[in-house]
Amino acid sequence: MTALDILFVNPGDRKQIYQDLGDEFSGIEPPVFAGLFATYARRQGLSCAILDAPALGLSADQVAERIEEADPTLVALVVYGLQPSASTQNMTAAGRIAAMTKARNPERKILMTGTHPAALPERTLRESEVDFVVDLEGPVTITQTALALKQRVKNFSQIGSLWWKDGNRLVRTTSAEPLLQNLDEQMPGIAWDMLDMSGYRSHNWHSFAHIHDRAPYAAIHTSLGCPYKCSFCCINAPFGGASYRRWSPEVVVREIDLLVERYGVTNIKFVDEMFVLNPRHVLGICDLLMQRDYKVNIWAYARVDTVRDEFLAKLKAAGFNWLCLGIEAANSTVRDGADKDFSDESILDTCRRIQSHGINIMANYIFGLPEDNHERMQQTLDLALEMNAEFANFYSAMAYPGSPLYKVAVEKGYELPQEWHHYSQHGYDTLPMRNEHLTAAEILQFRDAAWQAYFAHPPYVSMVERKFGREVVEHIERMRAIPLRRRLFEQQVEVS
Repeated sequence: MTALDILFVNPGDRKQIYQDLGDEFSGIEPPVFAGLFATYARRQGLSCAILDAPALGLSADQVAERIEEADPTLVALVVYGLQPSASTQNMTAAGRIAAMTKARNPERKILMTGTHPAALPERTLRESEVDFVVDLEGPVTITQTALALKQRVKNFSQIGSLWWKDGNRLVRTTSAEPLLQNLDEQMPGIAWDMLDMSGYRSHNWHSFAHIHDRAPYAAIHTSLGCPYKCSFCCINAPFGGASYRRWSPEVVVREIDLLVERYGVTNIKFVDEMFVLNPRHVLGICDLLMQRDYKVNIWAYARVDTVRDEFLAKLKAAGFNWLCLGIEAANSTVRDGADKDFSDESILDTCRRIQSHGINIMANYIFGLPEDNHERMQQTLDLALEMNAEFANFYSAMAYPGSPLYKVAVEKGYELPQEWHHYSQHGYDTLPMRNEHLTAAEILQFRDAAWQAYFAHPPYVSMVERKFGREVVEHIERMRAIPLRRRLFEQQVEVS
């Protein structure tokens, strides 16, 4: 049996991150970056495998046991999340896996990569029981590190974008590994054969049209990076700044062909931070999908100012049934600080145009951005209720490492979460970023109340029943009934 060169591990603790919402209502997504990196490494001649802890429901100790059984040359902990800023919340689970793996075998070599490690590489290396940290994209650095270990190299200074431990010293390379440019040739899709596809399911809203048919499910990238610089987002940390690279439409649709024909997948998420952007890319993929004899149910990210009329009919015909829009806030002063320069009128107009083509909207809103106050948060909720999107996410502003808001929080001395999983929006210990007008508890309290108000709003309930049926309404009612315990609120009760 050939020795395993790299075991890619997807860390996570769904109960810790989502509380009881994770049992039925959240999605279970495949580890897209672990899958991409495995593809790259395999094309360099290395043997690879993927261990997906949250999909398999494994504890940190169980993951450590499987790592020991696999006996890889290098363990690569790939720390990302279900949405672009969610890497940090998985760092607690990643740290526990590293610690338990080292407890079983102190000589086991462990590398950590992902959005959070790239944002805080030195701190990650200092605080975690890992040997290496990648401070940029990952695939080349991971592969070269594994090759160096196989060759018993002791000096890693020739490997770009790598931090490592040399005894008690933390050492970093002086060079940055260039980002991959030829994605079609170097990293053409995810290593699906390394995953148990039966373990994944779509987000509940993604399958409102067939609520009992959420699996099988897949998520893919058609591009990497983002050209925007929103204050709340850390997506560009592993890319060294704003960037944007694409796979060709032919390679993207070839991967979708594989998912449909070999694995029976029809529910698909495009993970790209901004899919609806480049006309040639968007329309090229749509044109190819429209030629297929299968039907898919796709959702993807867009912005109010990137949705063009020329896109919409083809998006719907190609199987895009949902577009996710980052509305963020109603007040233009609040929204401008998040690099969202469009008017309330354009928001509503764009949403109506999307819906007129039979495409549903998943709208994202954020409470507590730096210029927010009670009145402005209420304006955002009022806009959400008026827009009446088919689904909505309500977030609290969070100072994610790697985002501009993190720098603001550090400079102003705002209290930050004490443990990494406290960055989870739905977790018991969540701690939003306060601002000059609102405390963290006030922001979170408004967010939780707004979430309940939206999904109980009679016009919303009527719209959902009309579009998706009574069974989906009852599904949402069960979701609303799941209690989210919050440490911040319990502390308030104790103080009073």
